[in-house]
Amino acid sequence: MSYEKVAQVKTGLIIGTKQTLKAIKNGEAVEVIIADDADQHITSKVSRLAKEYNVPCQRVDSKKKLGQACGIDVGTAAVAIKQ
Repeated sequence: MSYEKVAQVKTGLIIGTKQTLKAIKNGEAVEVIIADDADQHITSKVSRLAKEYNVPCQRVDSKKKLGQACGIDVGTAAVAIKQ
């Protein structure tokens, strides 16, 4: 489900953990998608901040598939969808 949602959003995607964290802090993110197979140390920061800022957080099983849904050739641990 979330892969399709990411693939449908052509503009307004924020790809990567650091950029996702920044988007949450700046109030730009309306939803966050996190890959379950990414390093827990990294993704826990994103999920914690999303919860703190009341941003809905979805989980997907593969960072490689998440990267492909974003249109990039590498995997990504986290993606934010902008307003």
